[in-house]
Amino acid sequence: MPAYATRKPLTVDEKNNLSSHSDLLAHLLFHRGITDSEAAGRFLAPEYDRDTHDPFLLKDADKAAARIIQAVQSGEKIAVYADYDADGIPGAALFNDLFSRIGYTNFVVYIPHRHNEGFGLHEGAIDELAASGVKLLITVDCGISDRAAAEHAREKGIEVIITDHHEPPGELPHAVAVIDPKQPGCVYPDKNLCGTGVAFKLIQAILAKNRFGLKDGMEKWLLDLVGIATLSDMVPLTGENRVFAHYGMTVLRKTQRLGLKRLFTKLKIAQAHLTEDDITFMITPRINAASRMGVPMDAFRLLAAQDEATAKECADHLDEINNERKGVVAALVKDVKKKVRERHAGIIPSVIVLGNPEWRPSLLGLAANSCAEEFRRPVFLWGRDGENALKGSCRSEGTTNVVELMRAVPAGVFMEFGGHKHSGGFSVESEAVHFLEKHLNDAAGVASAESANSAPDMVDAELSLDAITSRLHDDIARLAPFGLGNPKPLFVFRNVKPVSVRRFGKGNDHVELTFAKGNGYKVSAISFFGVTEEWAATTEAGMNIDLIASVEKSMFRGRPELRLRVVDVVRA
Repeated sequence: MPAYATRKPLTVDEKNNLSSHSDLLAHLLFHRGITDSEAAGRFLAPEYDRDTHDPFLLKDADKAAARIIQAVQSGEKIAVYADYDADGIPGAALFNDLFSRIGYTNFVVYIPHRHNEGFGLHEGAIDELAASGVKLLITVDCGISDRAAAEHAREKGIEVIITDHHEPPGELPHAVAVIDPKQPGCVYPDKNLCGTGVAFKLIQAILAKNRFGLKDGMEKWLLDLVGIATLSDMVPLTGENRVFAHYGMTVLRKTQRLGLKRLFTKLKIAQAHLTEDDITFMITPRINAASRMGVPMDAFRLLAAQDEATAKECADHLDEINNERKGVVAALVKDVKKKVRERHAGIIPSVIVLGNPEWRPSLLGLAANSCAEEFRRPVFLWGRDGENALKGSCRSEGTTNVVELMRAVPAGVFMEFGGHKHSGGFSVESEAVHFLEKHLNDAAGVASAESANSAPDMVDAELSLDAITSRLHDDIARLAPFGLGNPKPLFVFRNVKPVSVRRFGKGNDHVELTFAKGNGYKVSAISFFGVTEEWAATTEAGMNIDLIASVEKSMFRGRPELRLRVVDVVRA
């Protein structure tokens, strides 16, 4: 059972520096590193023009924009080559929107097959694009490590513009332009953009040079796609990402994209009250399901749909294959966790490494994430892809930088690896895979890993059930959207007794604890799919517990209801 510590209360001076806000909001802001009124104003009320950066601060952005404008003006065939996930696919849709709006039709979108081709720029795809007459290729969310493929494109007469956000290798690909805020020599102030965020900055640069007749500010309507990608990818929601997430949600609540609207309707999401949870738990998995269970272009077609028939077809298909994916992943996660427990018998290593040639690499990221959350360790899982190569995914437990961890492993163990701090992918030699666990644990350092994992979990504050009011929720909601780098505020409710405990849902998978406030009103605490949690088997009505939870507003069936979302239950 994890230990929980409460963040320290503010001093008088610290409160005074944030005196225009309620005590709770000041406390939450301070512990997010926002310590004065000016910083608080910028955080709570992002402004698009004030809080976004000049795209030309990105190294090579000017060069890339000029080359794309030249290609459009001379009628060259352009290929947009995007990664197959919920970061890359919205970026492909961005360029599709741009070219369609300016009336340019001589372009194609190519998204590699996750299982058969894998991540990155592939020579076979380049051969296919060259044969179709492509002269300029723009990558989205990939390419920074693909030196050989970029050189192959040059040999085939294709010029390449790389837009990426992953950690760059020691030697960059030769290209017309390489746009990645993490590359050496790039002075861009925000290094944490997602792949679609980088692509959007390039579109800003293009339109700054030549608007092609488009109205000023039109590109803001593309922020629904940027918002989806920013929320879906594991990037911190601070700095410019907060602006993109904030305005992305604003546009998503108004979006006219037929595919998204159809998906909202199908999933019973109230568009006007859309939350970041709706995106990350409902929309993102269905976009990713296209590549994990089939063809990634199906997700692109959803975002780019121009008629109701296509929108319905794509929404229905993505929902169907996502349901299929849930079953497959649930079985895989169960298998992985069983093997972890059997193999390590209660002594979990600093880094968990497991593999099976029968496991499909495209599903391993989901399983690794679930294991990292449960076992509180970085997790590396591998399987065999359609080309008989050993490939895998890794996820951080929240503190370990998995890319740096892979970088610290001796040369020759990984054939390829990449990603960012909290998630990554890799391929490994058949012989080396047997020693992968040892190499990663040696690199992690047992002492530092044990020290990090023994630290208590933090809750923001202790509250009473009577404190759950609309005003409290309104204060918390001002910090949204929530995600990595800006987590939902977490509270502890000590010595509370549920008046009822029940399971609900089609499979009785969810748990609801109901509490009585001092005024007699009831408040619910919900744990979706909580029946598998250890506390769910032992918590009973009338039992004295400490409840760890966040506060949220449910709009189920159009009715607003304040409730709690359970994170943990501890016997008091």
